[in-house]
Amino acid sequence: MNENIYRTMNQKRLIIFIPSIEGGGVEKNLFIISNYLKDKIKNISVITVSNKFKNRFSGKIKFICPKADFWDSIGRRKKFFVGLLLLFLEILKDRNALVFCFQGNVYCTLLCKLLGIKIIVRSNSAPDGWSQNKFKHIVFKYVLRSADKIIVNSLDFKKKFKTKFNIQTECIYNPLNKKEIITKSKVKSKIKFDKKKLNIINVGRYTDQKDQLTLLKAVNRIKDKIKFNLLIVGRGVEKKNLIKYIHDNNLVRKVQLIDFQNNPFNLIKLSDIFILSSLYEGLPNVLLESQVLKKFIISSNCPTGPREILLNGKAGFLFNVGDFKKLSKLILNYSKNKKSLSKKISIGHKNLVRFDYKKNLDNYLEIINSLI
Repeated sequence: MNENIYRTMNQKRLIIFIPSIEGGGVEKNLFIISNYLKDKIKNISVITVSNKFKNRFSGKIKFICPKADFWDSIGRRKKFFVGLLLLFLEILKDRNALVFCFQGNVYCTLLCKLLGIKIIVRSNSAPDGWSQNKFKHIVFKYVLRSADKIIVNSLDFKKKFKTKFNIQTECIYNPLNKKEIITKSKVKSKIKFDKKKLNIINVGRYTDQKDQLTLLKAVNRIKDKIKFNLLIVGRGVEKKNLIKYIHDNNLVRKVQLIDFQNNPFNLIKLSDIFILSSLYEGLPNVLLESQVLKKFIISSNCPTGPREILLNGKAGFLFNVGDFKKLSKLILNYSKNKKSLSKKISIGHKNLVRFDYKKNLDNYLEIINSLI
């Protein structure tokens, strides 16, 4: 079967489209999936405007990107249109192509359908925002419905597409490389952790979506009740606002912000709790990675993935989006009941079987092959 897949794929070019690579969870999946496909597909390209991530792709993959570093500094929406121009030019050169879109799904689908090109869409975040505006709802529904295949990474996500837009999707869970996570977690960290304190960690871009301000408000409420250290790992436009809140509320000795790490696993391993405070997510890799490392998780119940990963609270704590008062209580709860709550960690760890690395990657290849 694998030989047949390889032979068939030689007949068509695969173009992976992701205009803005920012180093988050979506990109982790991008790197894993792309580098898996490199040995299965002879002619594979990646179109992006983020040149600095070229070394994360195999040399077997053709990397199509503006050469000047200037382009990587423009805004995400501008990158979408630059990326679409690059895609348009590539399709004009060779129309015998299948597009695999990771980002800018509506724009990319519209372009591909106008040019008569087949497209697979991988939707990475909940469609809730599109459903709140009637015009966007209609655009989202009718444009994405024309895609040849839509892939989502959670069952909750799949249900939302069906109920809100009457669109059928394929669910493929994130491929989780447990061995790599465990190996990298053993690398010695330069960051020191005080074992006498409760060590809390958050990993994510400094953006409105990740809402680390809610986390800071929560720990500010308990700063005089327990001894803790909070480490926030990331980068982004909200960094100045987060630093200002830390200084204004005398949290400097308790909260540390550090730049995004290629290997955050050793930091997660040394922590007691991983906290996700996002307003919305797809299926956040970082929660799965924390479960691999057997860490207790507290997460917002944002759409769509956290509830599914935490089994509606059986494998960790959930709090309403933005509810920093509840989050502060949950942190205190864990600090007082670590032993009894360890059962939740075990439940989460056992349920990682859904995220089988090879099986989920093979599912991507099967879908690609079906559209050749």
